[in-house]
Amino acid sequence: MRPDLKRFERGVTVALIKNFTRKDRDRVSLHEEIQATYTSFERDGRVVLQIDTYGRDTRQVPGKQSQTIQLDHDGAEALCGILKREFHF
Repeated sequence: MRPDLKRFERGVTVALIKNFTRKDRDRVSLHEEIQATYTSFERDGRVVLQIDTYGRDTRQVPGKQSQTIQLDHDGAEALCGILKREFHF
């Protein structure tokens, strides 16, 4: 397994995002709203922001965690730059 991925006992894979690459798509769609939670913690002297998303209420196990992503300082800085450019703030 890649060193930037970690698998939890529940089978959820966590990815630490350090940078982003833009990808343009021919077709796009707006997805349904879902719930998300976040937490932050310090590990090995660096702050990590973790975002967990949860499936739709209609799925087999409602409220089950679906995806988890983590951002360290570099990933957060990259995401902030994207948000500022795309939303003009």
